[in-house]
Amino acid sequence: MNKKKLPQRTIRARKINAALKKIFPHPKIALRYKTPWELVVAVQLSAQCTDKKVNEITPALFKRYKTLRAYTKADPREFQKYIFQAGFFRAKTRNILAAAKMVTNHYRGTLPKTIKEMIHIPGIGRKSANVILGNAYGVVEGIAVDTHVRRLCWKLGITDHKDPVKIERDLMALLPKKDWFLFTYRIIEYGRQICPARKHDCAGHPLTRICPLAEHRWISKK
Repeated sequence: MNKKKLPQRTIRARKINAALKKIFPHPKIALRYKTPWELVVAVQLSAQCTDKKVNEITPALFKRYKTLRAYTKADPREFQKYIFQAGFFRAKTRNILAAAKMVTNHYRGTLPKTIKEMIHIPGIGRKSANVILGNAYGVVEGIAVDTHVRRLCWKLGITDHKDPVKIERDLMALLPKKDWFLFTYRIIEYGRQICPARKHDCAGHPLTRICPLAEHRWISKK
């Protein structure tokens, strides 16, 4: 029986996925946390801030605010001092403290376990919801598309889009669901360790061998 020929993009995506598994067999989130709520806080702080910087900020923050209840009673002005170095500290303070109250009042102190519910929490979009659900509960409903995923998936020709929601839709169609969660962290590590955003010679990179066009494709930041 003849098997239906797979589209070239599907074949390329599967080869890229297989290669990433070999290069980064056990990737994990870089943010440090002990509870699901601490992960929510760390993820919100990481917006337009490096994970390294967030990890420098959170030890003192988590020591000062040890429980979800502590966040609901926090003085915004004091809270801002702990997260100032993360940037956009006023908006992040507003969202994190509002999120604490919503989780307490609407979800009885426990984070919901669906994207539909998570995205109603202040400061949480679809990408953040994917990150939190996957790491906190092992719930995988989609693929988190951060700047590395956006940049490299376009560069490697497995999406024609630059919008994260559309990229996620493409990836979900191309990759087996069992690989959705770790694909994000593998490609993030690839971007950090092998193929950074700045222009450089990437002709010899492992994934460029799978997609030679990637050598000349550079995505704009917009």
